[in-house]
Amino acid sequence: MNWLSRHVRPGIQRLVGNKKETPDNLWTKCQSCDQMLFHKALAENLQVCTHCGHHHRMTVLERLDSLFDDGAYQRLEQPELPADPLKFKDKKPYIARLKEYQSKTDEKDAVIVAKGTMGDAPVIIAAFNFAFMGGSMGRAVGEALVLAAEAAVANKAALLVIPASGGARMQEGILSLMQMPRSIIAVEHMREARLPYVVLLTNPTTGGVTASFAMLGDLTLSEPNAVIGFAGRRVIEETIREQLPDDFQTAEYLQEHGMVDQVVDRLELRGRLIMLFGLLRGVPGPTVPADPATDGAPAMAEDEPIASFDQV
Repeated sequence: MNWLSRHVRPGIQRLVGNKKETPDNLWTKCQSCDQMLFHKALAENLQVCTHCGHHHRMTVLERLDSLFDDGAYQRLEQPELPADPLKFKDKKPYIARLKEYQSKTDEKDAVIVAKGTMGDAPVIIAAFNFAFMGGSMGRAVGEALVLAAEAAVANKAALLVIPASGGARMQEGILSLMQMPRSIIAVEHMREARLPYVVLLTNPTTGGVTASFAMLGDLTLSEPNAVIGFAGRRVIEETIREQLPDDFQTAEYLQEHGMVDQVVDRLELRGRLIMLFGLLRGVPGPTVPADPATDGAPAMAEDEPIASFDQV
């Protein structure tokens, strides 16, 4: 029995004991406005701050649950690959680093491929897991993207890719860089099949991911304030010896310069994607008669405005 238990009255002692039983992880501070947010309320709002609208990072499973109809989907099994063909080692062997992240995330690698429906239409989603080595793109990621495209073609489904990545995985060297053209081949499979391919850029999308499949969508969407780019800001400034704008490499900056079609709030994202998938699939609309003078191309009246994507 210690001094406190001998000299403090029983009622006070019970209060002190109960304080220790109060969970200390019920709240989190918003990274943008510093408001305290209740974890459960933040999760119910899709990790979007209820005060300022800041988009906190979602887990890959939370993202899949929020997009598929009723949160129901089937994960596609990805092929096994040799773990460490280069026998790479930095501060620790690459194989040990892989096992560490597999244990932390309970995932085999940095991408999950799943199939389900959105608005009752078939969709394949390949979503990056930033918690797995920063969502870096190695051979397993390239294989997952090819698998996703093949599954979309086989199921006549749309393909949605959601990158969150620091770029190519340096521990796999040239084998990692080879996944850039492989991912582009996957995109070509979708185009040959005339099926929708949409990319949702999230924070961050950088490096070799940006330089390959991430910027080749039929439509390219982004979450607000996502960092999107190839080289880092400091590297660019030191190379060109100029000060870059404060909003450089943000989703809004890229939309202003034509590299992103729309910046969409996460709370509106599912409904927007369902509508866009329908448009890309060619939902029946008014028929425009062919014009023989233009070799069978649809005729357009002289005063007919050309619709822009912003009007969708």
